[in-house]
Amino acid sequence: MDRRSFLRTSALGGSAVAAASLATPAITQTRVPMVVVTTWPRDLPGLGTGAQRLAKRIEELTDGYLAVEYYAAGERVGAFDSFDAVASGNAQAYHAADYYWKGKHPAWSYFTAVPFGLTYVEQNAWLHHMGGQQLWDELADGFGLKCFAAGNTGLQMGGWFNKEINDPEDFKGLKMRIPGPGGDMMAKLGTSVVSLPGGQIYENLVSGTIDAAEWVGPWNDWFLKFYEAAKFYYWPGVHEPGSTLSMGFNKSWFTSQPKWVQLVIEAACTEENDKMMAEFNANNGLYLQRLIRDHGVQLRRFNEDVYDGFGEAAEAVFEEVVQHSDLARRTHESFLAARAAVGGWMNLSDVPYILERNRVLGLD
Repeated sequence: MDRRSFLRTSALGGSAVAAASLATPAITQTRVPMVVVTTWPRDLPGLGTGAQRLAKRIEELTDGYLAVEYYAAGERVGAFDSFDAVASGNAQAYHAADYYWKGKHPAWSYFTAVPFGLTYVEQNAWLHHMGGQQLWDELADGFGLKCFAAGNTGLQMGGWFNKEINDPEDFKGLKMRIPGPGGDMMAKLGTSVVSLPGGQIYENLVSGTIDAAEWVGPWNDWFLKFYEAAKFYYWPGVHEPGSTLSMGFNKSWFTSQPKWVQLVIEAACTEENDKMMAEFNANNGLYLQRLIRDHGVQLRRFNEDVYDGFGEAAEAVFEEVVQHSDLARRTHESFLAARAAVGGWMNLSDVPYILERNRVLGLD
């Protein structure tokens, strides 16, 4: 290498070193506020702690560029006010179940869960590879939002009841806390549906204001002490077979951030989507045993007559949804196609494998 080439290369190298040494301080010296509001009680295992973990992770991965302020339900806005807080720009993001917003548009429900809907595995396939995210983007854009899957609870239990359920007629006249399209399904069966945030369920169940309630599953339900008010715990749930949780952003704020920040946020949401599901799977079985052993909870299975009633009621709900708008119809049709395609494969893979594993090992 001649002297001029050496000097030119050294100068370029020196500039790169200087730029690298300045890059980190330039990022860390800039602090962009990001207020996160949620629908979950603070420190509630699973939902609350997962949302808190995600908020912390976003700040960590942006090396402090985003100064994240996390607020649980009721600390800054009410649980069900988080959508409007973010859409208006009074907060930058929410963590919630998007079916809470079905009153604004019924298509929101599909990006959490619908009766006889998609499992966690099926939902991820739909969102990432079968057009689900594009439909979600179209819906959210109409409200000034951008949303990502950011957690999942898996198949939820059927709920807590103060009496046994043996027939679809047994739902008539019950006052039950159940949100989203699952609540619409129950209303078709004659149930008086009540929508309450998680932090208010216990007091209403204990006082008798409601007769039944569903929340998530054994891990979450144990911590909220529903076993003190109702002893019949039903399975399997049909209303939420793979409940996706969302981190929704004010779109103007989100798109104003550098591209690397947008990508980091999306990656953090994807990470939490996986971590939360794994955490629920790791804990639900353990806490179900504690509910039965330590608190006398009586596990009951919905029979086929009850499930048939669920099916008829769910179809009536879907018939109303598709009449709402072109977007609602297209979302429903896309969901049906994913359920048929992915579900058809699952019927030849996971489902028979698990059944045969249980048979051979005596795990029924």
